[in-house]
Amino acid sequence: MKTDVEIAQEAEMRPIQEIAAKLGITEDELELYGKYKAKVTPEAYARVKKQPNGKLILVTAINPTPAGEGKTTTSVGLADAFHRLGKKTAVALREPSLGPCFGLKGGAAGGGYAQVVPMEDINLHFTGDFHAITTAHNLLAAVIDNHIQQGNALDIDVRCIVWKRVLDLNDRALRNVVIGLGGKAHGVPRETGFDITVASEMMAILCLSTSLMDMKRRLGEILVAYSRDGRPIRAKELGVTGALTLLFKDAIKPNLVQTLEGTPAFVHGGPFANIAHGCNSVMATQYALKFADVVVTEAGFGADLGAEKFLDIKCRFAGLKPDAVVIVATVRALKMHGGLPKDQLATVDMAALEKGLANLT
Repeated sequence: MKTDVEIAQEAEMRPIQEIAAKLGITEDELELYGKYKAKVTPEAYARVKKQPNGKLILVTAINPTPAGEGKTTTSVGLADAFHRLGKKTAVALREPSLGPCFGLKGGAAGGGYAQVVPMEDINLHFTGDFHAITTAHNLLAAVIDNHIQQGNALDIDVRCIVWKRVLDLNDRALRNVVIGLGGKAHGVPRETGFDITVASEMMAILCLSTSLMDMKRRLGEILVAYSRDGRPIRAKELGVTGALTLLFKDAIKPNLVQTLEGTPAFVHGGPFANIAHGCNSVMATQYALKFADVVVTEAGFGADLGAEKFLDIKCRFAGLKPDAVVIVATVRALKMHGGLPKDQLATVDMAALEKGLANLT
């Protein structure tokens, strides 16, 4: 059996213009990132936004286990199946986080013969969206500290700054740090820390925004700190929202790639479901629904978390309503929920399976 990497590397990808043409997207409506990746321009959406939406299928799963439930592979496989049936189909997924990719969780491009490609690019730097988020997030952090250094006109309480810094790596040594050391010229000493980029509020904002101007408004409302008398201070009071928005001028455009079978795939945004809403961007889903007759998407974690947030947050914000929901439940996962240890999941254990079936009700 070939590995996921071997399968992906042996794939014969088609030029992204050919993939876009399957959806009726023209070359003039693409911004190319090499031969196999592109961003779809707002002009493309403007051309079709009055057309009726396609059918939306949500893929979710029972509550996750270390054994894995396979939402992404199911999503990609289901989209490929519709594509083979001659349906005008697209799949809409999140971008992987670079940190977990180098950790134990692996990437988020599917597996086996149900993958999106180019797999290495998608799992690494892709089109630079996460770099834009990291840079914008840290720009706001730098502006906060500079504002304090230059006189602190907003009377920010340095003990009550809630905006940390981010990087897209798992680096627990940076979770709690002290900055501003080295004397007066180097800032005001205070405690802060680093989160992973996908935990940034800006990631959630990117995925809920419907346009660049909508994103600018949302960025301005970010709560960054409290004054010494307890007043909440927002990013717009620092006069930085224009600069922050500019950093997202390209990142806000949905990315288009392909599955191993040549099904168009919108891969855009990647907020974690445990700290945000865990879905790909509203814009990518909206684009897909206008260009395709069938759109398969997924929500992070299990139905008890990701699917609820998809329905309660993303669908409400974007005016969406799924036409069908697929729940992924593997025998291995059910046996684990039934109390079977992870290293014994390959064995037959009907008692554990029966006990674990309660998770499907």
